[in-house]
Amino acid sequence: MKPSGTAGKHHEDRHARDSELEFKIVARRNRLLGLWAADKLGLSGDDAQAYAKEVIKADFEEPGDEDVIRKIMADFAEKSVAVEEEQVRRGIVELLSIAREEVLAEQ
Repeated sequence: MKPSGTAGKHHEDRHARDSELEFKIVARRNRLLGLWAADKLGLSGDDAQAYAKEVIKADFEEPGDEDVIRKIMADFAEKSVAVEEEQVRRGIVELLSIAREEVLAEQ
């Protein structure tokens, strides 16, 4: 049953804030992951920042993390960077915690 009146509005507002917060956290995680991958690819400075933005954009291809993993692994393969997919997956988990802490600290 859907909450009504003021309680319903409060519930909708909270859901919207939670969704926005989660979006920010995942985007931050993808930026951190992109910077990590950029380093592995030998990129630095503005090039690393630009690559991190590409990783963030890659996450809009489909729900979940597979689009991000696919992009990074393809870039690693193209540049002959020896990183296993499992390392990228571990990075996603580890960097999500860091991103959550950073974003929540900014609130």
